[in-house]
Amino acid sequence: MINRVILVGRLTRDPELRSTQSGRSVVSFTLAVDRRKGRDADPNMPTADFISCVAWSQTAELMAQYTHKGSQIGVEGRIQTRNYEDPNVPGRRVYVTEVVADSVTFLDSRNSGTGSQPVNNNSGYYPDPVYEDEKAESMPSLDISSDDLPF
Repeated sequence: MINRVILVGRLTRDPELRSTQSGRSVVSFTLAVDRRKGRDADPNMPTADFISCVAWSQTAELMAQYTHKGSQIGVEGRIQTRNYEDPNVPGRRVYVTEVVADSVTFLDSRNSGTGSQPVNNNSGYYPDPVYEDEKAESMPSLDISSDDLPF
């Protein structure tokens, strides 16, 4: 079975860094992701999905430090469903489905203060920022046709 999610979108609000009782950093955020419109949809009406996400540890700390409302990021992770009892309404269960980010990539341009920087929860390795113009120079050219694409 596979549970993998890859999203690219913009933050709907500034991330707020919190800590668990054990001291582990966590940040919850909502990602606005554009969606293709159906055939009958108004082409002038923007369409987006708003996806709840959570990041932990150093990824959470870096997101709080380097991103803000409107920042474009890429998230790779997994979908998780959890539930808890509503503290305001005894006996009521609240169900939450969210993306747990394993990796976050900052996609804003160099001019906005952040580069394309992958942030990975699992490896403990956080590379120096690689900016778009530097990346283009170091990337090999690929000969890919539309026949090579899986869709």
